[in-house]
Amino acid sequence: MAMHTDVFVLILLLMGLGVSGQRRAGAPLQPYRQVRAKREMASSEDSSGKVGSTIQKRNPDITKSWGTKSEHLLRINDHDFTMRPGFGGPAVPVGVDVQVESLDAISEVDMDFTMTLYLRHYWKDERLSFHSNHNQSMTFDGRLVKKIWVPDMFFVHSKKSFTHDTTTDNVMLRVYPDGKVLYSLRVTVTAMCSMDLSRFPLDTQTCSLEIESYAYTDDDLMLYWKEGNRSLNTDEKISLSQFLIQEFHTTTKLAFYSSTGWYNRLYINFTLRRHIFFFLLQTYFPATLMVMLSWVSFWIDRRAVPARVPLGITTVLTMSTIITGVNASMPRVSYIKAVDIYLWISFVFVFLSVIEYAAVNYLSTLQERRERKLREHLPCTCGLAHPGMLSSSYSEVDANTTGHYGLPEENGVKRERMLVQLAMENDQVTGHVGSSAYNSMWIDTHAIDKYSRIVFPASYIFFNVVYWSIYM
Repeated sequence: MAMHTDVFVLILLLMGLGVSGQRRAGAPLQPYRQVRAKREMASSEDSSGKVGSTIQKRNPDITKSWGTKSEHLLRINDHDFTMRPGFGGPAVPVGVDVQVESLDAISEVDMDFTMTLYLRHYWKDERLSFHSNHNQSMTFDGRLVKKIWVPDMFFVHSKKSFTHDTTTDNVMLRVYPDGKVLYSLRVTVTAMCSMDLSRFPLDTQTCSLEIESYAYTDDDLMLYWKEGNRSLNTDEKISLSQFLIQEFHTTTKLAFYSSTGWYNRLYINFTLRRHIFFFLLQTYFPATLMVMLSWVSFWIDRRAVPARVPLGITTVLTMSTIITGVNASMPRVSYIKAVDIYLWISFVFVFLSVIEYAAVNYLSTLQERRERKLREHLPCTCGLAHPGMLSSSYSEVDANTTGHYGLPEENGVKRERMLVQLAMENDQVTGHVGSSAYNSMWIDTHAIDKYSRIVFPASYIFFNVVYWSIYM
């Protein structure tokens, strides 16, 4: 009986194992996977509800995990970033340094300059502090900048400016575990530069780029150069076609607005000295050559009117063209520039050379009329002891080689030397002059030309010595 009972129990056990095996063999794997997925989702939801609870078990440095959002890590949603750090307390210090990438253009007409620079801000915002065992900082692009507080810097007296956005916005934000922040952006700005052109083109200009907070006074934001003059760095390859960059330096001042108060203002000052060689070739040398060309007329015969008049007019018109070309590229200022002084003095010299020939020609005409009247009243050889010695071979004699025959002064002006050509009668022994006594009379009026050959060059050289000694 006991033996039958054991066999019955064994059969029941075998039947039970077969049924369970059939259930396991026939059960699909899909429900198990779904259950496992549900468990993992539940664990991830628990980890999202408690920041870093599951992740910290896998990696103690949460800054190295990609799964953590920056808003959660920096607790951006836990603070009001519309207010400055330490609101209600002392002013927040904001250090600034600048890397000048290029000085693109300087315009005398618009009186402005264009500069491209890297502008960096440094401050501390404890609201952004985070725990990190290994990473020293976290770097973000411009998308996070709109979610936190940043200094509201602007460029005073700027005409236009923009932040570069190729291939993406040139903005960088770096946050350190203790809450220190570095905010950097690449900017091109066109700003005003008040130039004094009284010494142009022998001038030296000093321009400045001014940085200031727009909303926060010095009670809320203390703006300063992070390392003094060392906060301003420039690229060694910066060069300009018309200027030599002599110096870059920084200064800090307070600016007062009657309606809002006092503001910290940072200055980037740079000194530029203009290259003179271009203007020597384009302005000074041509003007000097035109003045020297006008002197050529002093050596041309006064009777060569077609030669002397066009020469004078050509030099005058050329000087006018040079003056017009220089003024076309300059602003309409109300004071006289150094180049204006040189060009207008040169123009006066050229104009006086034309007036000089007009005076020579006019005096020659007057003298010829006087001598014509005098010739009509002369009864003989004008006191010549030996008129027979004069012959027709002296018809083209230069009056400079003749003597003065003691003619009286008239109106306080001494008569010029003159040579009377006498056509003698066939009988020269008798000493009488016949009906063909006076065929021609030549008057030497080269005295003004003689003096001009010395006075004009000497005066112009003296002017150049004075001019260059003052402006160089």
